Amino acid sequence: MSTPTLSGVSGPFSGITKLCKGLAVVLISGHILVQLFPSVVTYLALIPARTIPFAWNLITAGYIEQSVYGVVVSTFGLLFIGKLLQPIWGSREFLKFIFVVNFLTSVCLFITAIALYYISRKEIYLYMPLSGFHGVISGFLVGIKQIVPDQELPLIKIKTKWLPSIAILLCVAISFWRLEAAAYLPTIISGTYISWIYLRYWQTKPETKLRGDPSEDFAFSTFFPEFLRPVIDPIASIFHRILCGRSDASNDAHGYALGSEALPGSDSIEASRRRERGARALEERLAAERLAAARSELQRDASENV
Repeated sequence: MSTPTLSGVSGPFSGITKLCKGLAVVLISGHILVQLFPSVVTYLALIPARTIPFAWNLITAGYIEQSVYGVVVSTFGLLFIGKLLQPIWGSREFLKFIFVVNFLTSVCLFITAIALYYISRKEIYLYMPLSGFHGVISGFLVGIKQIVPDQELPLIKIKTKWLPSIAILLCVAISFWRLEAAAYLPTIISGTYISWIYLRYWQTKPETKLRGDPSEDFAFSTFFPEFLRPVIDPIASIFHRILCGRSDASNDAHGYALGSEALPGSDSIEASRRRERGARALEERLAAERLAAARSELQRDASENV
């Protein structure tokens, strides 16, 4: 099977789904709203000291971009990465992924802010308004890593499996020069980790009725350079048993394994097949876009000749 490419489509704005466009309108509208009425931030952004009773902030904060840079990056990330993921996952699963990652990322930010306050006793951690869609964008990068991990980006020749790690490293590096960038770091880290947990253990595959992606190529240690993996794997296995032990037992009961012998569909072979199906769907979509572009070009040439 040929590997789909992330370039060569008919145009940068072709193939963007209606759902992604609608979500982009939500992000842009939220940004305009807080620019026109700054007091709205108090009710929609995540302010840890006011999360109780404003608990809806855990949901609304992810869709409120306070800066121009934030809304531009989030909107373009949603449109161009979303158009690759939504056809493969389906609209319902795509929305579910966004909701779960956004909500749990906000929960992580709330817990982090409270912990930092008790450690430092600085009230800024309680009253700093936190918001933005960049946690979900980080999750989209994890989705790309899962579906086409060995695809190289055009020009820079970096494999997509390193995109989540590169995004975190860049944010860390920028934080040394621009302190305001440090405010994005907890969201990006939380969004990356939550999305990996979701795709690794929770996402349901309709074609197999199984959950998650148990392949070694999507293990937590694959986010790190190879020389660090012998150190990361034992630590990751501890958290795996703590967080997912009950889930593993449930999977065994439903046929993931029998004794020490793995059943069909429960090992890395089935995960690879799912990844191939996703890559094939992506390739077919890109081919359809190129064909549509070629037809429109022929029609334009014919009209000019007439």
